This record gives sequence, structure tokens and C-alpha cells, in this order.
Amino acid sequence: MERFFRRFFDFVEWWAVLLLILMVVVVSLGVFFRYFLNASLVWYDEFASYLLVWLTFYGAVVALYHQRHIGFEVVVNGLLPETKRIVEFISQSFVLGFQIVLCYYGWLLTRKMGDETAVSLVWIKMGWVYSVLPITGGLMFLISLRQLIEIAYGQEYQRGDKAAWSGSSSE
Repeated sequence: MERFFRRFFDFVEWWAVLLLILMVVVVSLGVFFRYFLNASLVWYDEFASYLLVWLTFYGAVVALYHQRHIGFEVVVNGLLPETKRIVEFISQSFVLGFQIVLCYYGWLLTRKMGDETAVSLVWIKMGWVYSVLPITGGLMFLISLRQLIEIAYGQEYQRGDKAAWSGSSSE
């Protein structure tokens, strides 16, 4: 199960990379048309905005999976082990609650906006655009539920599985 979970979220990470590449291509195309051909594309900024929203939400899923969201590690790591576990459990419970809200209200919004179309791209249904809310909310729910179970059973886990820059100039 762990292997499937890891492979699935590797796919989500590659999906986010693809969204970033597509956004760069669309914006570059818009700049090229505007400044080199003096013919502005009416759709590129709206489409790039949708790609940015999707990239943000799928990037949040990847960050949550790698446990790279912002936190108070200095404070939490200074706590006694049992207190640390309680604080992490409460924190993860709040995160799980937020993801339930995101998934539920994202679903309602997606259903409500389902037949509306984008302003400059009439073939794009707004339901497709807003579908990112329940999808990523559900994915983040699964990740947080797994982390909450790990905390509840006392399994030790490290924040993040990849080294990250701490912001220190001494590195």
C-alpha cells in the first residue's frame, strides 16, 4: 500500500510540473504574440490564471505529502515527546477538518458552476476549473488522515523526505 501511495503522489507531483510547463508556454506565447506580432491573444491570461490556480492547489498536495507546509518546528521540537505528539495530533486534526470543508464546499461550488463557461474560452466549463477544489481537498484529506493515524499510533515520522533549504545563509 505504501508503494502505491508513493507512486500515486509521484504522479501528482509530475502533474504539477506539467501544469507549470504549460503555464510557462501559454504566458510565453501571449508575450510573443503581443510584443512581437502586435496581435494580442484574448484568452491567454485567463487560461494562465486557471493554470496558476491548479498549480497552486496541486503544489499544496505535493507539499503536504512531503510535509513541507509551514509549521512551528522550533517550538514543537522543543516539547517533550508525549506533549509533541498531542500537539501534532491536534494540529493535524484541524488540518483534516479544513480539508473536509475544502472538499465539501468545493464540490458544491463545482456543481453550482458546472454549466457556466469561461469568459474568453467558451469551450472551458467552469466546473472543470473549480473541480480542483474537491479533488485536491480529497487528496489532502487522504494524506492528512494517514499522518493522523501515524501520530495516533506513535509512529515517528520525519518532516519531509527531501532536504530543503532552511533559509540560512550559512548553508
